[in-house]
Amino acid sequence: MEKPFIALILYAVVALGLLVLIYTPRETHSHHHRRLKLRSNFSFSASPKGRARDHAVPFDPIILDIEQRREDREWEKAHFPFPHTDPAPGEEAQPEWEDFMDAEDFINDEDRFNVSLRLVSLFPSIDVSPEDGFLTVDELTRWNLRLEASETLHRTKRDMELHDKNHDGFVSFKEYDPPSWMRDHSDDHNSTGSHGWWSEEHFNASDIDGDGLLNLTEFNDFLHPSDSVNPKLILWLCKEEIRQRDRDKDGKLNFQEYFSGLFDSIRDFNEHDHNASSDRSSEFLAKKLFSEIDHDNDGLLSEEELKSVIGIIHPSEHYYAKQQAERAVEEADSDKDGRLSLKEMIDSPYAFYRAIFADGDESDYEFHDELR
Repeated sequence: MEKPFIALILYAVVALGLLVLIYTPRETHSHHHRRLKLRSNFSFSASPKGRARDHAVPFDPIILDIEQRREDREWEKAHFPFPHTDPAPGEEAQPEWEDFMDAEDFINDEDRFNVSLRLVSLFPSIDVSPEDGFLTVDELTRWNLRLEASETLHRTKRDMELHDKNHDGFVSFKEYDPPSWMRDHSDDHNSTGSHGWWSEEHFNASDIDGDGLLNLTEFNDFLHPSDSVNPKLILWLCKEEIRQRDRDKDGKLNFQEYFSGLFDSIRDFNEHDHNASSDRSSEFLAKKLFSEIDHDNDGLLSEEELKSVIGIIHPSEHYYAKQQAERAVEEADSDKDGRLSLKEMIDSPYAFYRAIFADGDESDYEFHDELR
């Protein structure tokens, strides 16, 4: 009981001191030259396999809620001409930002949405393992994953509502029609749809209990197989990688089939040094990695052998969550101790709240926002 109590006192003292600093009159800070932006690049027709959507989840649950509600409205317009659901009994009142003509005006109104105060509020929820007054990359990664899981499940529920035509809480393969872009692709290639992303094999691999229907968890795996721990689905991903490159149709990849495409995916995420760009050095590295994957040394890569690198070929959200956390720490860690204090976060709020400049006067402090 003593440690949580001490930590609580520590938070209170630090937060009080920071609040005094926040509200102490001072010269204009560079933060005022930036305007927070909401994401607006979500596509309802994007292929899941292309992972076209943005991987950077909002750091703040309020921002996430705003983006989800805005996205839901666009989804409603795209799929239903009229509202198709009534508000749930006892539903909470609309959030405060609904009073604004534009939600971006709300998150840029310092009196209504103060990023420093938001950081003070969120810090204790992230600083949990250990609860020591500092945030590590691991703690930030877990926080990002928590919000990402919420966002992903929200979209899955919405997609399930669309495809569960008999409203029984499950999706059958017959109910889940391939999207129009996939039907066009199949027609162009005279494909029967027996293999590939929208195949029945993919559906069955996602069906953990084998009842021929996908519940919410299984449907979520179906839409996001790279984040699944389902062994059947992981094996299906490996099979797909082989099918796409297996020119001699022997069910495995020889070195040339691997070198012509798969190698680049593995190489980009591999720890080996590949700064040299010559064809000779690339082939040398390719052979080295190939031999590491080819466990039985038969000169071919099987589905089972690809399991060891499928997480590199198809990175999970954990990879992106950690990447986002590492970047935030790198930007805000002023004393370079590898962790963040609350003061460091408040001093560098835009390492967490993605933003752009409202004017171009500070080109020497340009903010590159590759994640958004």
